[in-house]
Amino acid sequence: MPETIAAVERLIAARRRVVLVTGRELDELKTVCPRLDLFEYVVAENGALLYQPSSGTETPLAKRPPDAFVAALHAQGVARISVGRVIVATWEPHETTVLETIKAQGLELQVIFNKGAVMILPAGVNKASGLAAALERMTLSAHNAVGIGDAENDHALLALCECGVAVANALPTLKKAADFVTTGARGAGVAELIAEMLKDDLASHEPALARHHIVLGWDCADREVSVRPYGENLLLVGTSGSGKSTLAAELLARLSDSDYTFCVVDPEGGYESLQGAVALGATDRPPSVEEILKLFRSPDQSGVINVAGLPAGQRKAFFGALLPRLAEQRSHTGRPHWLVIDSAKAPMRDYSWVAPNSRERALAATPPSVLQITDNPNLCEASALADVNLLVVMGNSPQQMIQEFCRMTQKPTPHMDPVTLRPGEALAWRAQEPKAAPFRLRIKR
Repeated sequence: MPETIAAVERLIAARRRVVLVTGRELDELKTVCPRLDLFEYVVAENGALLYQPSSGTETPLAKRPPDAFVAALHAQGVARISVGRVIVATWEPHETTVLETIKAQGLELQVIFNKGAVMILPAGVNKASGLAAALERMTLSAHNAVGIGDAENDHALLALCECGVAVANALPTLKKAADFVTTGARGAGVAELIAEMLKDDLASHEPALARHHIVLGWDCADREVSVRPYGENLLLVGTSGSGKSTLAAELLARLSDSDYTFCVVDPEGGYESLQGAVALGATDRPPSVEEILKLFRSPDQSGVINVAGLPAGQRKAFFGALLPRLAEQRSHTGRPHWLVIDSAKAPMRDYSWVAPNSRERALAATPPSVLQITDNPNLCEASALADVNLLVVMGNSPQQMIQEFCRMTQKPTPHMDPVTLRPGEALAWRAQEPKAAPFRLRIKR
């Protein structure tokens, strides 16, 4: 326990926010965990009770089963019944009696097991629903959460989090469902995970974190080609009519469907009706810095920054004021998850100040994934292309576009056989992989 507490303290010192999620009742928890003050919130009773240690505030997240239900269990000889603020609990082998009583009384209750414990809760209440309630109050997204557990009642919790981890002593079914398993058991496993987070934000575990990847399409061998929802830098190139705008819209729709948020920098006002996003600004009224920051404080909100109404000479100062504050906000929330820059009609070299500079990158512990859209790489600032790890070219002369990208970034031009793209295809290249060759991509529709 002291080692685990010390690890949590290191995590908090690194500006991470910590929530305890447990099946225990609060009164019992206070006797076994002396450092509840470490946690911003405690989700107790398997998701049914939210407790804020700093204020002592308790918030039930559901209604407790009726007293008649508890009385019926006692009358049938069910022993060791515990009644919390919401939860009613007993132990195996009383689960059959519990289920029969629920049916007999016509109640909408569920039974959840936890290493011999039999927990009775209102339908839909679990650790995931409780954590979601805590994250909402913290204005955080589950896509920026890491969860760790060991028992049956942790499945929903790990599934909700961007990364779900099982400790070494976890049940086999939970280990199978987890993104990865620690080598340490119990508190040692928690300390191990914290050390990995502080080392590289779990970047070394990236190969195991594929369940949230967004599918772009398939290569010639029918293997899926995906982009990560985080740590990605994608350049989409194609002349007018090539289909790049359609692909960009589909990618943003998939991100929105998966509850990832994005910020579109819209120089000409072409994204006002983008599904899943709120447009700020218009051709006759530029957005303000404050309304942009307010929009992105919501954990599930995407937005379009329409600067068409802002004179070109004022845009550098506008983004110079916005980006440091947006980066600072991201350092606390991890949102928006994606930054989208459309320079198809407005040369990116005139908007190079949109890309985060070293100060903004330093402020953001995890810089957003970036999608740049352009007619030609030579419309972009070379510095904005340096970190591109996936280049997708559509339309005519895709080899020439890759050659131009290599000229702009001073990368060796890869070997390319002549290729003519069919409708619904692109030529893709993983630009940061030294031995990678461009490949034909059949785009998912």
